[in-house]
Amino acid sequence: MMVRVRGSTLSVSASALLACLPVALAFSPSFPYGTEKVRGVSLGGWLVLESWITPSLFDDAGNTGIVDEWTFGALQDGSTAQQALIAHWDSWITEADFAAIAAANLNHVRVPIGYWAWEVGPGEPYIQGQLAYLRKAVDWASAYGLKLIIDLHGVPGSQNGFDNSGHRISQPQWQSNQTNIHRTNSILKRIASEFGPQYQTVAAITPINEASSPNTLELIHDAFEPLDHWNGWQQPPKYQGVAMDTHIYHMFSNTRASWTRSQHISYACGQGGNLQNFNDQLFTIVGEWTPAVTDCATYLNGRGVGARYDGTHVGSLRVGSCAGLTGSGASFSPSYKTFLRQSWEAQVTAYEKASGWIMWTWKTERADEWSYQAGLRYGWIPANSTARQFPGICG
Repeated sequence: MMVRVRGSTLSVSASALLACLPVALAFSPSFPYGTEKVRGVSLGGWLVLESWITPSLFDDAGNTGIVDEWTFGALQDGSTAQQALIAHWDSWITEADFAAIAAANLNHVRVPIGYWAWEVGPGEPYIQGQLAYLRKAVDWASAYGLKLIIDLHGVPGSQNGFDNSGHRISQPQWQSNQTNIHRTNSILKRIASEFGPQYQTVAAITPINEASSPNTLELIHDAFEPLDHWNGWQQPPKYQGVAMDTHIYHMFSNTRASWTRSQHISYACGQGGNLQNFNDQLFTIVGEWTPAVTDCATYLNGRGVGARYDGTHVGSLRVGSCAGLTGSGASFSPSYKTFLRQSWEAQVTAYEKASGWIMWTWKTERADEWSYQAGLRYGWIPANSTARQFPGICG
C-alpha cells in the first residue's frame, strides 16, 4: 500500500500497518458511531499554533521569520515565548467555549495537539505546557456531555511539512526516519494509557501509526487519497473500533479557487453519494471542512504567503478581490452571509450521508468565514445544528 504524505510516497505493507491496529472484538464505544451522526467542531489554533487563526500572536512577536510553533520558540527569547503561550492557552479556549459548543447541539470537540506536549528532544525549540490544558478540556467535555477527540496533529519530523504540524519545512521528515516513528509510537502509547480509560469522554484518538485502547475509536486520516483508494483495506468484523477521517476543502488549488458559488454548492452536494458508499464499509467522518470557499484569510496558506483568489499566491491566477470575503462577519454582505449558510447546509447534508462531520474551526481572530462561533453570532450557522433554511439544497 502506498501512503502519500505531501509530495512523498511512503511504502507500507498492508499487513504491517494492520498489525498496528486494534483487534477489538468486544468494541463498546461511548458514542453510537454509525447510528447517531457526529456533529462537532475543532479547537484549532489552541494547543497547536496556526498563524492564520491567531495572527496577532505571530505579529506581536516582532519577527517575520516566526511562521509556526517551532520558530515561535526558536526565534525569540524563551521566557517571552513561554509567557505569550501561557496567556494564549489560558484565554483562547475556556470552559465557556465548551458550554457554547454544547448549547449549539454539537456532540463532539476535536482537540489538535502536538507530540511536543509529551516529549521535546535535543535541539527542538518547542515550549511545553499544553498537556495540562488537554486534561482541562477532557474535564470540560465531560461536564457538558461532549465527546472529545484527541488529534495528534504534529509528529516528530513533521508528517506533512505544513505549519499545522508544528514545523513548516519543504519536505516532511517523519516517514524518512525510524526514530521519528518510534518516538510517535511511544507518545501514542502514553496518550492511550492516560486517556483510553476515560473513553466515556475521550471517544476517539487520531493517531499517526499506533492503536488506541479497545473502547476508544481509532480515527485514521485518509492521507489525502480519494476514499475509493481505501476500498477493502480494512473492514469489520476482524478490525473494529476504526473509522476513516477525510478532509474536504474548496480552495487549495487554482481550479477550486475559481469556481462559482453554484459550483461550490454542487461539489459539496456531490460528495454525499461517495461518502455514503464508503461509510457502508467503514465509518467515515468528514473531520475537517468549512463553509468558506476562498483562501483569502490572512496567512491561511502560511505566514508571508498570499492567496490564490486574489492572485498574490505564487503561481496563482487572480479570480477577484478578497474584500468583503474575509475578516469580521459584521462586514459581510447579506448575500454573502446567505451563501455561507447555503455552503454550510449543503456540506452537512452531504456529510451526514456518512457518519457525520467536524467543522474547522471553532474560532478565529480575523477570518469569521471559517469560525463556527462567528457563524452562530451572525446567523449563517444555525443555533441548533440540525436546523435548516434550505432543506432541499442538495435535491
